[in-house]
Amino acid sequence: MNERFLKAIDGFSKASKEQKLDAVVNLLSNPLQAKNDFKGFWHPNPAVQQRLEEFSENTLSNFAFPFGVLPNLLLNQHLYMVPMVIEESSVVAAASKSAKFWSDKGGFHAEIVSAIKIGQVHFIWNGRAELLKSHFSELKQLLFANTTHITANMQQRGGGILDVELLDFCHAEPGYFQLKARFNTCDSMGANFINSCLEEFAQILKDWLQDAPHFDDSEREVHVIMSILSNYTPDCLVRTWVQCPIADLGNHEGIDAQTFASKFQKAVRVAEIDVHRATTHNKGIFNGIDAVVLATGNDFRAVEACGHTYAARNGQYQSLTHLDLSDGMFTYTLEVAMALGVVGGLTTLHPLVVYALELLGKPSAEELMCIAACTGLANNFGALRSLTTTGIQKGHMKMHLLNILNHFQASEAEKLAAVEHFKQHKVSFTSVREHLEQWRQAPIP
Repeated sequence: MNERFLKAIDGFSKASKEQKLDAVVNLLSNPLQAKNDFKGFWHPNPAVQQRLEEFSENTLSNFAFPFGVLPNLLLNQHLYMVPMVIEESSVVAAASKSAKFWSDKGGFHAEIVSAIKIGQVHFIWNGRAELLKSHFSELKQLLFANTTHITANMQQRGGGILDVELLDFCHAEPGYFQLKARFNTCDSMGANFINSCLEEFAQILKDWLQDAPHFDDSEREVHVIMSILSNYTPDCLVRTWVQCPIADLGNHEGIDAQTFASKFQKAVRVAEIDVHRATTHNKGIFNGIDAVVLATGNDFRAVEACGHTYAARNGQYQSLTHLDLSDGMFTYTLEVAMALGVVGGLTTLHPLVVYALELLGKPSAEELMCIAACTGLANNFGALRSLTTTGIQKGHMKMHLLNILNHFQASEAEKLAAVEHFKQHKVSFTSVREHLEQWRQAPIP
């Protein structure tokens, strides 16, 4: 083990950025080069750089990802230019190809099933459970009435606290109860709003148990474990689909429409049966969803956690998509739980997020949910289309070609020649290396 990693750094968070950078690069093999590289990613505008640094803690530099676009997504008869932030070119290419394929077949369709978010106050109370339940309506009135100073603005926009229920988990953990609240946060991401309400709920609960005449002195003590929103929002749900007559699917790499539809259906069915395939199948969906979520300044970790939990809601992790071939129609549907916002967070702070939302026509939160879900379905359709026809590697490796060339430090001339060469040849790490070796020994005309 490298001895340089064994010494703790005291007071790191209080050091200047330059001091932090020096401390970090001195752990690397070439500190001078590393420092120059870190600084090379600083934004040339100091004000923008400062803003970026304030998004996080102990910031040394910026980690750049490509900002690309899906140019022609037809959704609900409206054409979108969709921003995508992702490091894998084949994702944007697959989404674009799927968008083009469906553009003359009615495009993509989407609807919001529901848009409810969840928050919880977890607490331990060792009193009479039935007594607490019988008087909960009294507490519930206080929870609504005594949080109006937090909820007033949200209520004016049509949102707020929708409901609060008391859940008894004493069968699983002695004395464990929960206040489970449902919220509508409109176009806001809503995390701060929900958590503020929940922390107020906790204090109201404590005060009520202290003063209510229904309880004995031994029942007045409550231990609040935590008050926090849940990233699992099964009632914040979007459904998106594509549909056309099977005959209109056309020929796919020599495979007729009916055979293609049948193979496609089996591929989806495998993802419904086998958890290993389901994981990769759903990852392909989140290739598209995450790229839109990142570009619009939303929390892709929360979206992923929610989506994968929703995929396991029936007790087994399964595909988030479903294919119906009844009545001669090809209807491919994605239903996924996710919570997005277009107000708060980075939506007005990150310059590229501002542009991303403007490109989308400044959508509502629900519209953004539809756009993200459609992009996910586009990516998934593209992946399954390749898997059930030519195989995934043919297209993927051609898109990956530039990364391989950059690995071998190919010149611009070598890149141009290689791109032309591999239009007719199979791309692999070995084949690219061998092609470059031949080029460098005797340039190919």
